[in-house]
Amino acid sequence: MNIPFVSFLPLEHELNSDLRDAFDRVFASSWYIEGKEDEVFENSFADYCGSSYCVGVGNGLDALMLSLKALNIGEGDEVIVPSNTYIATALAVTYVGATPVFVEPDIRTFNINPELIEEAVTFKTKAIMPVHLYGQACDMDPIMEIAKKHGLRVVEDCAQAHGATYKGQKVGTFGDAAGFSFYPGKNLGALGDAGAVVTNDKNLADKIRALGNYGSDYKYHHIYLGNNSRLDEMQAAFLSAKLPHLDRMNEERRRIAGMYTEGIKNTKVIKPYVSPDCVPVWHIYGVRCDSRDSLEKHLNERGIGTNKHYPIPMHLQACYKDLNILKGALPIAEKISATELSLPMYYGMTHEEAQYVIDSVNEFNGD
Repeated sequence: MNIPFVSFLPLEHELNSDLRDAFDRVFASSWYIEGKEDEVFENSFADYCGSSYCVGVGNGLDALMLSLKALNIGEGDEVIVPSNTYIATALAVTYVGATPVFVEPDIRTFNINPELIEEAVTFKTKAIMPVHLYGQACDMDPIMEIAKKHGLRVVEDCAQAHGATYKGQKVGTFGDAAGFSFYPGKNLGALGDAGAVVTNDKNLADKIRALGNYGSDYKYHHIYLGNNSRLDEMQAAFLSAKLPHLDRMNEERRRIAGMYTEGIKNTKVIKPYVSPDCVPVWHIYGVRCDSRDSLEKHLNERGIGTNKHYPIPMHLQACYKDLNILKGALPIAEKISATELSLPMYYGMTHEEAQYVIDSVNEFNGD
């Protein structure tokens, strides 16, 4: 049996006519930037998240960067980020001229450990950027308490967590703003690059929109040194076609994750922990194994696609060598990077395919 790590085919087959209708509608309108499709999606996604405002942007990295920029975070400032996440989180901080300060995760959830945040706060700290990694929400109550105590902004990185909840509240609605990615592989994915910011602050939303439109609040009137980052009409239309199905797609991911969690019995494999306060959406089902590379080879030989998130931690990437963080300084991030393996997870995966993955993992003997 051949099982890819991810496949878009089941969903694209289901929504074929809706996606084609979306394309035809935009093509017939001859309006491709800042039109009705963008407005419709922004309103719908804000409602879905339980937020007041949504601003479409070019991608998830821009969503985070523009949020920080709109909050006046820049040169000389520090932003606390988890040491274990995709590099876009740190890059957003770097791009506004600030410095990312890495805080270790809880090795059980892979998310930032709130107990370690406060000791990283300095007089330069201006914000915390929690990442709801792999589709499980961070422990937001203590994070927000720390932010309030020290007068810090909170920008949530929700790139992998569309629809995830913490204590019944959807991610993206706790902090000052939240950045979402609609990269095609995300739970809610466009057919190209796309992103959005959600917030309950109208002034912040207006500023983010202007910053993403060359710093312009109306044509040829530029009040900020802005960027070019807008959600185009075509991707907005595709996202509108998919959004009504997001909860159903997430529920399917939970079904698969439930099979994995129940069925994997191999003691060499550490399954992900789910906090009782969280309902995850399982963008990634990441296990840990001290013999990770051997497990990956074992599964690949059986036709099972896998991925490693993320094999080189951010502080050891060449682009961040100037931070002078030596190997061993962030041992939990390094441990996760060396042991994490992501199993196939996508909408449309059959019971038989999931069971084949489970059986193959259980057959692994560690050699």
